[in-house]
Amino acid sequence: MIKALIVISIIFSALQAEEYKAVFDCSSNKASYIKSRMWLVGKTLDMIEKKGDKANFVLTLHGGCVPMVSSLYDEIVDDEEVDDIKAAQKLLIGLAKKKNVKVIVCAMSLSANAIEQKEVLPFVKISDNSFIDTIHYQNQGYALMTFK
Repeated sequence: MIKALIVISIIFSALQAEEYKAVFDCSSNKASYIKSRMWLVGKTLDMIEKKGDKANFVLTLHGGCVPMVSSLYDEIVDDEEVDDIKAAQKLLIGLAKKKNVKVIVCAMSLSANAIEQKEVLPFVKISDNSFIDTIHYQNQGYALMTFK
């Protein structure tokens, strides 16, 4: 009887878990700010999961935010920003691989930043236009969080 109550309790708890859906849109060109936002996304995700809820996060990247998805970021960012972009990329990799955060980068922004598609980290989806992806996720009920 106790086992049955425990199973019912677990099932009921799972059914009560809230899902947090957000699309984080990054266009900033400030490396230290991008690094801090990647950390904040991870911290937010951890806090949601600690409550027993589920997080479904997507990152859409364009503008000055795209160098962190390049395997050759150190060749395209200013020397004083390399350490911050390296740290941001490390956080981004952790979010994608450990937390299943989807990462989408805009092909137009890659081109504008002189980043070839073959240089993009393998887990990153390349979109023709990340605005379209952001709109799609908003239409699916994802909250929009911007990093400018």
